[in-house]
Amino acid sequence: MDELNTWSLDWFAPSTLAGFTWTQPMFLYLMALVPLLFAARWAWRYFFNQKLPVAFTRQHTPTSPLTLVRLLPEFLLVIMALLILLGLARPQRSNEKVEQWTEGIDIMLAIDISQSMLIEDFTPNRLEAAKDVARDFIKGRLQDRIGIVVFSGDAFSLAPLTTDYALLNSYLDELSFDMIESRGTAIGSAMAVVTNRMRESESKSKVCILLSDGDNTAGNIDPITAAELAAAYNIKIYTIVVGREGLVPYGKDFFGRPNMVENTVDETTMRRIADIGSGEFFRVTDQKALLQVFQKIDQLEKAEIKETRFKDTSDFYFIYVRWALVVFLLWLMLKSTFVTNVLQD
Repeated sequence: MDELNTWSLDWFAPSTLAGFTWTQPMFLYLMALVPLLFAARWAWRYFFNQKLPVAFTRQHTPTSPLTLVRLLPEFLLVIMALLILLGLARPQRSNEKVEQWTEGIDIMLAIDISQSMLIEDFTPNRLEAAKDVARDFIKGRLQDRIGIVVFSGDAFSLAPLTTDYALLNSYLDELSFDMIESRGTAIGSAMAVVTNRMRESESKSKVCILLSDGDNTAGNIDPITAAELAAAYNIKIYTIVVGREGLVPYGKDFFGRPNMVENTVDETTMRRIADIGSGEFFRVTDQKALLQVFQKIDQLEKAEIKETRFKDTSDFYFIYVRWALVVFLLWLMLKSTFVTNVLQD
């Protein structure tokens, strides 16, 4: 729009006028009154302000399209008034640029991949359900660094803290219980690896989400001691225990029927870890509940998004004022010549 020539008729195109922001829109409404005022003025002059009440016969008053030329000065006044009102409405165009940024949160997902996570009280099993929910959680983050620690009889860092969410999803796709040879559930070792990964982080908010079936059966580090060490580095800990207690399906027998195994859950340790880490403890027994837990954590651990707005505003009223000046000069020329007097007489 800025590249248009001042005298281009494109300034009057509906698309151009619709693209403006009008800071004084009341003048646009007044434009509708201008033709009415001039029509009323013309009617007054025609019906109530006749100078010579002289009667002529029809043959003495021939009609011709040329006689309409006498209306040209009035027409120019209407155009000038409309252009002035258009300028007074103050047409503007604004380009707004918004820059958003956030300090981000460092989040470690500690996921249990022990054999007990293959129990099928979730569909198809606990581990696959956890992977699906973790993917959704990662998808909802913005500029947060996320890492993954996996554990069973031992623990190791699968992915360091990163904002490469596509890489994290690829790691989740490859997650399986046979990534670690030693069997068991080493919750304390997992927390130690999480702390080691996050202890040098300068983020104002550091979060660990620990997901397990809850029984610490392996590792040489006590889970409570590991949680206290994590808390010393200001790591907030959310613990999630998945699965039901009692008889649960695990695999199938020779006839394709589900094998039922006894499952126990140590809630006490997981609750204590969450308390030490100033987080929350959750117990879930199905996929819907697990999804709701991750959604709640997602809401609790949102980084504050800050934004800076840059607004560049350009005025275009002068375009229409210039046109109005040109029309005024043209009207003045007609009023200053004998042609006008001839047309009016």
